[in-house]
Amino acid sequence: MAAEQQRIPIYEYTPLQIKQAVTGYGKADKNQVIYMTMNILGIREKIKPDDTADALAVAICTAHSSHNDRLKRLV
Repeated sequence: MAAEQQRIPIYEYTPLQIKQAVTGYGKADKNQVIYMTMNILGIREKIKPDDTADALAVAICTAHSSHNDRLKRLV
């Protein structure tokens, strides 16, 4: 509701969409998503907890879905 009041766009993705954006495979398992998230973002140590990896994967998915070419190139 606060985001709406500030006119901040809200994006929703299915797990399949997130996995597809991060790994290229919609049925990837958690470890594959974590591995590719680390690879894409240049993170060397394993991301913990899993919720953090999920949030980063959603950010990657949002960047891939963006209409902003500069943002797409960053990931």
